[in-house]
Amino acid sequence: MSCRLASLCLLTLLLPALGPGAPISPAEPISQAYSLALYMQKNTSTLLQTYLQYQGSPFCDPGFSAPELQLSSLPPAAVSFKTWHALDDGERLSRAQGAFLALTQHLQLVGDDQSDLNPSSPILLAQLRAARLRAQGLLGNIAAIMTSLGLPIPPEEDILGLVPFEASAFERKCRGYIVTREYRHWTDRAVRDLALLKAKYPG
Repeated sequence: MSCRLASLCLLTLLLPALGPGAPISPAEPISQAYSLALYMQKNTSTLLQTYLQYQGSPFCDPGFSAPELQLSSLPPAAVSFKTWHALDDGERLSRAQGAFLALTQHLQLVGDDQSDLNPSSPILLAQLRAARLRAQGLLGNIAAIMTSLGLPIPPEEDILGLVPFEASAFERKCRGYIVTREYRHWTDRAVRDLALLKAKYPG
């Protein structure tokens, strides 16, 4: 109970405080989102390495990398510089919003998978919970930015749909690898997106 209460308190701190009916300047939520994204960026590599460490071979083998593995329910962060630079504010924020909405749901799934596959790994499970909470916080900040810019916020949806519960342990480990990898890549992209917006809307 105390752990759940602590998580709720942390989420409250991550989300911006919005006064009812008060006009919102884009600079404030952009600055909050940027600070959170930078904080997240410091932890994403640790999460990925911790995840791989607990999955056994080939995941924990030195130099393991499988960029060809993807999930149809999770948009990849990789994009050409030309395409990324041509995005307008609405497209940039909408893609980030969709990605972190998907990541919050996928991180919950990976946490459930690892609770089953590695129940005696409190460090990994705690890092997955923290990553999900931070992704939720950034999602809230992105929504605040979109509101301040008069942009529509897409409704939340069930990204995962029907999850194949008969997935093998290896398939679930692959799924978790993709999610923790894309969490790192999307966080890196969010830092770059928000730095651009921060320069455009200085406080």
